[in-house]
Amino acid sequence: MPVFFNKVERVNPANRAITKWYLILKSLGMVKTKALAKEMADETTMNPKEAEIAIYEMVKVMKRLLSNGYTVQIDDLGSFYLTANSAAADSEAALTASNLSKLNIRFRPAAEFKAEIAKIQLKPASEISKK
Repeated sequence: MPVFFNKVERVNPANRAITKWYLILKSLGMVKTKALAKEMADETTMNPKEAEIAIYEMVKVMKRLLSNGYTVQIDDLGSFYLTANSAAADSEAALTASNLSKLNIRFRPAAEFKAEIAKIQLKPASEISKK
């Protein structure tokens, strides 16, 4: 199934007289945990409730591992890890945890996952209603 896009004209913030066109991907909707669990159950021997529990447990364990400083790698999907934004300090001694302004959760896709994503076919969102 293709991924749909819209065409959007945007101005250049540095020079508002210049506009260019960009592709913006269109989501077909949100797939929540119960629907994801049903999809997983259709692909495995689990029932939908077991799949839902597995998802919730994975999230709980990932939160704990990330909070304890680990990177979490899911083989064919990729790695989740933390990065930090901090205020600069004039010396190493002046740099403390209080300089931290924000923690970020990052995702680095696995090579296999990137290869699958690269195969996605794009179509204009105007074709959605033509079905």
